[in-house]
Amino acid sequence: MNGKQSYSRRFFLKTSGALAVLAAIPASVKALYNEAKNFIVPPKQTFPLPVSINKKMYKVTVDTRTTLLDLLREDLHLTGTKKGCDHGQCGACTVHVDGERVLSCLTLAAMLPGKEVTTIEGLADGEKLHPMQQAFIECDGFQCGYCTPGQIMSAVACVKEGHTSSVAEIKEFMSGNLCRCGAYNGIVESIQKVAK
Repeated sequence: MNGKQSYSRRFFLKTSGALAVLAAIPASVKALYNEAKNFIVPPKQTFPLPVSINKKMYKVTVDTRTTLLDLLREDLHLTGTKKGCDHGQCGACTVHVDGERVLSCLTLAAMLPGKEVTTIEGLADGEKLHPMQQAFIECDGFQCGYCTPGQIMSAVACVKEGHTSSVAEIKEFMSGNLCRCGAYNGIVESIQKVAK
């Protein structure tokens, strides 16, 4: 090569293509980009939050944007509730708020004062498992166990709501909870067992 740089045809095509794309960007988009660079993120705002979780009062200071899931896992170290997709699509983070199932990744902590939150940790009565927890063990309703807390919380709500008259109905009302291991038959069997 004798110290000379050699360029391939591929390098030439990539470089000229990139330059052509940059040249074709309208001035308005470039101006918007320059404005965005100067955008200032608003400062973090916190507030005191009294919240009842599993019949125990907590007083914490949280960011106004904190989700219930992050409050449980990061601030209170109640890690039974799992972070799956963080977009409300998998159901791994399901908990009960005032007896209703909610996706904790989509629920702001700021909405909780005056409400009772129940997580998987609060379902059992001391050492005595909740009937649904026992049924999941007996009916092999889990494999890896990652989605199991959310599945159990949804299953308890499914029975409480009275949506257990058929397998199809159970599947419909449990459809927001995904199990990548495919333990659905055991989950349905567990729900049927408790519903009896």
